[in-house]
Amino acid sequence: MTETAWTRWPSREALGRAGTPRPRRLLAWAIRLVVLALLLWAAFTHKHVGVWGALAAAAAVVLAALVSWAFFRTTYQHRLVPSLALMGVLLGIAVAAQATGFQGPALVIWCGCGISALERLPLGAALPVTSVALASYSAFNNDVWLTTAATVAGMALAGYVLRLDAEARGSAQRLLAQERAARAAEAESAALAERTRIAREIHDVLAHSLSAQLVHLEAARLLIERGADREQILERVVAARGMARDGLAETRQALSALRGDLTPLEDFLGELVSTADGADVTVTGERKPLSAEASQAVRRVAQEALTNVRKHAHGAQVHLRLDYGEHQVTLDVRDSGGRPGDLTAAGGGYGLLGMRERAELLGGSLDAGPYEEGFVVTLKVPV
Repeated sequence: MTETAWTRWPSREALGRAGTPRPRRLLAWAIRLVVLALLLWAAFTHKHVGVWGALAAAAAVVLAALVSWAFFRTTYQHRLVPSLALMGVLLGIAVAAQATGFQGPALVIWCGCGISALERLPLGAALPVTSVALASYSAFNNDVWLTTAATVAGMALAGYVLRLDAEARGSAQRLLAQERAARAAEAESAALAERTRIAREIHDVLAHSLSAQLVHLEAARLLIERGADREQILERVVAARGMARDGLAETRQALSALRGDLTPLEDFLGELVSTADGADVTVTGERKPLSAEASQAVRRVAQEALTNVRKHAHGAQVHLRLDYGEHQVTLDVRDSGGRPGDLTAAGGGYGLLGMRERAELLGGSLDAGPYEEGFVVTLKVPV
């Protein structure tokens, strides 16, 4: 059933105590205790009843307090029928008090019922209850009609203001809960993204290092199968060992990058081409600071491109060009083409797909394909 303004309950946050300042809660409890004390005092000091009558009146006051507490619980649980039944019990206690001469307690109970109904019930149920309670108060109050009318209007206004105040507090609590949930989700997303980045970096390092080792070990295997001499085989094994050592160094460098401690990109590319035969690097444009992710992307693409040249274009000349543009940095890796070796099918690395995914994650692009007699890989990432 669709809720309307007449059937909608105040929210649980509004009916609960969460978000209420401690001084205000203490004040509310103090008022309740004062009212309860006054009712008990009126019960024991009434002149027209004896001891047993006073005890019965005190028991009625305690019963009214318990019923009020139950009413607060059922309204918090949004249970309309039990709430109306408890309100009916309170109104009946007030009628009984008026009938036995306890006019003061009866008037207090009627006032409390009128205010509490407006504060805690749906308006469609609250208005009839409040009307009955305040009409009973008006009928038995001994003040002049103008004073009684002003009192009734003030109590009705007080009940509605308390309702609005509770709703505002409930809305603030819901917004606070939503903000906390959003922050928790943001923190979880950031942690997941960081874990993904760490996994990607470690994967790329291992993919490059193990791929290069596989190239040399596969070459050693082929040399052994062909009966090559010991020096040739040893050369490949030593090269694989060097790749393993370089892989460890790259892993340390990746960990340093994750901590934000990176060597300059130009120095890294210079060291990279120094270990490759027939490779050189050129840097153009005005140097610009790059994010750790962009710098790592350039490094990994350069490494993977050189590894692919070693595997698929044996003896090719390789030229790396790093260009700092106004809004992006471009890495261009070109080889002159070479003889396809026996290691072409050796497999390795995360290949062009992995390089392209890394670029797209940064909002950049990667193009790769044949160029004249060789192959070209072009990476563009935003500065």
